Amino acid sequence: MSELLTFAVFESSGGAKIQRIPLEVFPKFWAYVYIVQKDPYWVLIDAGSGTELSHENLLAGFWQAGIQPSDLTHILLTHGDIDHFGGLSKLRPLTNAKVGIHELDVQTVTQHEAGLELTGRRLTFFLGESGLTQEAREQILDISRFSKAIYRSVPVNFTYEAVDMRLGPFEFIHLPGHSPGHVAIRIDDVIFCGDMVVEGVTPHLSPETIHPFSGLEHYLESLSRFQDWAKGARLILNGHDDAIEDLPAQIDLTRQNIIRRLSKAVEALQQPLTMEEVCQAVYGEMNGYNQLLVIEKTGAYVEYLYERGMLEITNPEEMEQGGVAHYRRLRAGQMILEELEKNLGRYASMQVHT
Repeated sequence: MSELLTFAVFESSGGAKIQRIPLEVFPKFWAYVYIVQKDPYWVLIDAGSGTELSHENLLAGFWQAGIQPSDLTHILLTHGDIDHFGGLSKLRPLTNAKVGIHELDVQTVTQHEAGLELTGRRLTFFLGESGLTQEAREQILDISRFSKAIYRSVPVNFTYEAVDMRLGPFEFIHLPGHSPGHVAIRIDDVIFCGDMVVEGVTPHLSPETIHPFSGLEHYLESLSRFQDWAKGARLILNGHDDAIEDLPAQIDLTRQNIIRRLSKAVEALQQPLTMEEVCQAVYGEMNGYNQLLVIEKTGAYVEYLYERGMLEITNPEEMEQGGVAHYRRLRAGQMILEELEKNLGRYASMQVHT
């Protein structure tokens, strides 16, 4: 993310004061957190990563906003990604604020060490099925455990469904896909959307074999529900980019980007390929943390295509002997793409029923 992220002040239609604080959550990777004041609530939305620099930026942001961490009444987390909740470890001793998160991400925050081990086992199985070399798999597993060095489990005070998806003037909607417990938070005509919509890219996805309630199907459904729920909002404030003023246009660009990625995968799958080979065709050569992100996202795409009968596994006998699955499309590429376009059009026309 750009190093040009800036402190800014907004106001909702109901008079809530919103102060946006930029944090360098990882080297050259930036995020926003928000302080929202509407009496009697002083709320921090998200908390940064918990690295030393992220925490320093957070404290500087409090100073610039003219408050202390001890002034907070609540900390509301949009989802269980380390760059959004990791700052709790260092922030918790400085405040008595009540911490909230959705039920499906609560264990990530409150039982982080155990959760890493559980997710690590699922990721190990997934990587073993991907076709990556043993060396590459070990490197990815090491990278996946990095948060253990910067975060220690922190208890939360409440979960969102337990309070009927509302806290005073704040309203929540559950939007699984990017993470199991991802939410957007609304106050008056302003929405905090976390990583639900990210400028220029599709938010990270992983297959449900690693994280239940993640995956492309959940994300596409959540996009449609979010667009309908957000009607009438003036500003969409997210975790990494400038304010979104035309949400339908941004969501349309996100769907187009998904179609482009799926199209590359479908084109390559005219011949049998492993997951790693599909990843190469869609994203090219990647290393380090990016390799973890793209192999997981490729897994989400292949999962989506396979579960809808668009792909077959060509080597079940080899798999019985411990071999890696090879996938191939079952129909002509153009037929599959037309079906995908139809499917995404169906998501676009979905309405929220409450």
